[in-house]
Amino acid sequence: MNQKAHQSAEYEFEAALGLPEPLPQDEVILWQGAPNWISMAKHVFRLQWLSLYFAVIVIWQAISVSSSEGGLAAGWSSVALAFFLAVIGLVLVGLLAYWSATTTMYTLTNRRIVMRVGIVLTVTFNLPYKTLGSADLKLYKDGTGDIPMQIATEDKIAFFHLWPHVRPWRLATPEPMMRCVPNAKVVAAILTEAWMASTGLNKMEVQDIQVLQTGVQTA
Repeated sequence: MNQKAHQSAEYEFEAALGLPEPLPQDEVILWQGAPNWISMAKHVFRLQWLSLYFAVIVIWQAISVSSSEGGLAAGWSSVALAFFLAVIGLVLVGLLAYWSATTTMYTLTNRRIVMRVGIVLTVTFNLPYKTLGSADLKLYKDGTGDIPMQIATEDKIAFFHLWPHVRPWRLATPEPMMRCVPNAKVVAAILTEAWMASTGLNKMEVQDIQVLQTGVQTA
């Protein structure tokens, strides 16, 4: 496991990758990973739809200039400016998706889920399995997926403290969510087994809330 020091606003270094302090002797890491940034750009920041929106604006600007006096030859600079601003906007959103993914680390141990998140202000959320009531699984056709988790206790984490690692639109009862996780189906299985072993219960409610463009339903 990578022992490289990590600077953050919450602590001076990481005792281990994605962990603010060493694990107890009876706790082990079962899985560790980060969001896929391309999947995050598509499914969280909707970069493809934003690209379409900017394309429509640039095309509309070009049509408007072409129909004006002097035509495109005289007004090409306004079209170029619109195109330039569109590219800058898309690059910034793409960078936000990249930074959101590369500064995040999800860790599943035999006792809890640890979510280290934050681009500027790094924070760590510890979610013991005993506090979780259920989890959902949303798969995408590239194999990545989202795993939102319902907190069964009265303790809640503010929606905007978690964003974008939170289930959309659940403002009253925020649900922490591992976003755009590679091999999400496998990760969900590891989570289910760890939860059952930790709580002593024989079943965790892990639902497939939506399988996009796969044609395969998960259990």
